[in-house]
Amino acid sequence: MSMDESESRNGADASLKTRIGFVVELSRRLHEYGTAAPRLEDAINLVSARLDLACNVLSTPTSIVMSFSDLSRDDGLADITQVVRVPPGDVNLKRLCQVDEIADQVIDGRLDLAAGSRRLRDVGRKPRSPAYRAWLVVSYGVSAGSVAAILHTDWAGVAAATLIGLVIGLVYLVSMGRPNIAAAADALAALLATLIAIAIATFVVPVAVRSVVIASLIVLIPGMTLTTAVRELSSQHLISGTARMMGAFATLLKLAFGTVAATQFCALLGWVPASDSAPAVPAWTEWIAVLACGFAFAVLFGSPRRYVPTVVVSVVLGYVCAQLGGVYVSPAFGVFVGGLVIGAASNVFARVMQRPGALVREPGIILLVPGSVGFRTLSFVFERDVRLGVDTAITLITLLVAIVAGLLFGDLLVPPRRKL
Repeated sequence: MSMDESESRNGADASLKTRIGFVVELSRRLHEYGTAAPRLEDAINLVSARLDLACNVLSTPTSIVMSFSDLSRDDGLADITQVVRVPPGDVNLKRLCQVDEIADQVIDGRLDLAAGSRRLRDVGRKPRSPAYRAWLVVSYGVSAGSVAAILHTDWAGVAAATLIGLVIGLVYLVSMGRPNIAAAADALAALLATLIAIAIATFVVPVAVRSVVIASLIVLIPGMTLTTAVRELSSQHLISGTARMMGAFATLLKLAFGTVAATQFCALLGWVPASDSAPAVPAWTEWIAVLACGFAFAVLFGSPRRYVPTVVVSVVLGYVCAQLGGVYVSPAFGVFVGGLVIGAASNVFARVMQRPGALVREPGIILLVPGSVGFRTLSFVFERDVRLGVDTAITLITLLVAIVAGLLFGDLLVPPRRKL
């Protein structure tokens, strides 16, 4: 939220219950749309102070605890404590922008608290249109095929990854609003992805099965969650960071188990993928793939239409910086440079455009996060190749530290003026 000292403190004279109700609803929406614990707590503390409230807030991936008291009291005791139980949030840039705008309007005095609370509750109530659902499935396929090209598979591998990505998109679409399916969706997606990839490699055309599977599952691999967890731990948000880290590892376990189960099933059926494969796609396709990834991530992250070019540019910028740093120094340094540039650019964007820096930060680091490394780590462990698993685990830790350090140094280079 804007930190300009000249902003009015709308609602400071409203009833305590009304002010608390607005802050609770705001925290719920920020959490729902993927705001990390440090940014959520800072934003809630800022808004509470503008409403003459003292608020102690603790955010975790599955709950928010808030204790409120009126600033006019001097005893330091809480008047009301609210415990909000929430599921882990997913990044939705459009709805995050809507929530941010509502909060700004309330703080500026352009919207009263009651109306602000109603508008916050209305955010996200509109059902997704059939057209958006279709674009969502297509984006899964485009992102999978694009990542396969970035991984330098052949044309058959790109086509196979695109097909599998579409199937995974349909699985995700079916699981929406169905908790019993959603709980097993990750394992089911990994199972189907591996089965289809091995079947294609066995009966249709040779493909690099491991690269195709990783590209197909790239949207489900919790690399962003791992990065957020490490950043929360580094900022001493230990409860949230630990819980988020364990949640990410649980997702990786489900994905790895689905892949290993499918591999064993194919071995039982006697499906042996051909080892020969065609030459890799031309080098120029990598940059077309990065652009395609940008557009796909704009849909997957729910970006507002007017900010789709911003999302695409941020994806390309992060990838270019990481590649340049990796060529001249090392891959870990490239990831650090990418994180630094994206972190600074997101803060500049937030200052200039008065909109959440997440529009640049979240998509900008998506191709940098080492989720696929974590997936390979557990896959090697399941296959009892412990030495290779430990080696990739060290690589995972190195890349996580590099990207988080880059984001932190980016905040030092350009201090964030807005909390989101």
